[in-house]
Amino acid sequence: MTVPIVILVVILLILLSGLATVNQATIAVTTVFGKYNRILRPGLNVKIPFIENIYRRISIQNRSVELEFQAVTIDQANVYFKSMLLYAVLNADEETIKKVAFKFISDRDLMQALIRTIEGNIRSYVATKKQAEILGSRREIVDSVKSEVDHVLEEWGYHLMDLQINDITFDKAVMESMSKVVASNNLKAAAENEGQALLITKTKAAEAEGNAIKIAAEAEREAAKLRGQGVALFREEVARGMSHAAEQMKQANLDTNVILFSMWTEAVKNFAEAGQGNIIFLDGSPTGMENNMNQIMGMMKMGMDKK
Repeated sequence: MTVPIVILVVILLILLSGLATVNQATIAVTTVFGKYNRILRPGLNVKIPFIENIYRRISIQNRSVELEFQAVTIDQANVYFKSMLLYAVLNADEETIKKVAFKFISDRDLMQALIRTIEGNIRSYVATKKQAEILGSRREIVDSVKSEVDHVLEEWGYHLMDLQINDITFDKAVMESMSKVVASNNLKAAAENEGQALLITKTKAAEAEGNAIKIAAEAEREAAKLRGQGVALFREEVARGMSHAAEQMKQANLDTNVILFSMWTEAVKNFAEAGQGNIIFLDGSPTGMENNMNQIMGMMKMGMDKK
């Protein structure tokens, strides 16, 4: 009974050694006598016991690594980068898996080559730029590195999915000088904006004042015109009325000087009633009255001539 049990156990062990479990998102690479044989997909797989060995299990999940390194610009400024690299196996094809399995001895060697390749490409790009251009070239740096590195990684069976440059810093002295430049530029911009605002304010105020003066002048000119027209109409009507009254008195064989005397007395009366405290000097002498009468007669004659 002992021998059959031993044989059964040996057969069971042989059968179990011919089974291999591969986890999800993992692909196993098998070899026979040290030579590549095939790949095993996720799940339960059957292999040749004791002859077919699992050489390596390769994860096809995304991987990430953080990088910190230094570069020098064309104007000899030290730039310090902190970045995050995201990469993965290119695909699950057999040829790709063979590259991943046999290109590098270990993942450590792959990581070292990958990091040095990324750093070298970034340093080469930065060496063609000035320090003032680096901060604004974050996206250009990433695009340049991806275009240069992608074909190299494909030869290794990998794909660069993303490269994020999280931080870009310079030496302390450079950072302080850049801060001073930014501060001075801000002060300059503020002064220019304040000057422009003051200029606009003064210009608008001058325009408003000019428009007000123009409007006032137009109004004064129109008022003067209307006053002149009113005075002219008033004089014309006075002359016409006086001429008419004189004609009627002449037809009635009355002295027309009565009209002048009446106008004179009415004027004196109006001065006294509507003067409101103003002082008006009138020449009450016979000579003064005669002069006033002659002026009124001249007005009457001018109105009769127009008629």
